[in-house]
Amino acid sequence: MIWKFLTVWCLLAITVTIHAAGLTAILRRALVGLPKTRFWPVTRLLVWVAWWLLLLHLAEISVWALFFWWQKCLPDLESSFYFSGVTYTTLGYGDLVLPHEWRLFSPVEGLTGILMCGLSTGLFFAVVSKFLTAKSASEQDRP
Repeated sequence: MIWKFLTVWCLLAITVTIHAAGLTAILRRALVGLPKTRFWPVTRLLVWVAWWLLLLHLAEISVWALFFWWQKCLPDLESSFYFSGVTYTTLGYGDLVLPHEWRLFSPVEGLTGILMCGLSTGLFFAVVSKFLTAKSASEQDRP
C-alpha cells in the first residue's frame, strides 16, 4: 500500500513538473513582445497558447497512460490512453475501470487533471489580462 501511495505521489509530481515547465515556456513566449491588440494578432496568439496547452495536457495524460500500460492495469496501450484521457479530463465514462488494487489511482489522476486545467485557465487569464493592460495603457497615451 505504501508503495502505491508513493507511486501515485510520483505520478502527480511528474505531472505538475511537466505542467510547470510547459507553462513557463509558454509564458516566456506569449508575454514577451505582445502583438498589437487587434483581433487577428490576439486570436493567433490565443490559438497558439491553446495548441501548446493541449499538447502539454496530452503529454501529462501520456505519463499516466504509460504507467497503467506498464503495470498491465488495462488490456492494451490504446485502452490505457483512452482511460487516462477520460479520467484526467474527469469525463469518467466508466466503460473501462482499473483493477481493484489500482482503483485509488483514478481519483488522484482526475483531481490532478482538474488542477492542471485550472492552471491552464489561469495562464489564459494572464495572457488576456496582459493584452487588456496593454490596450488600456495605449488608449491613455492617446491625446
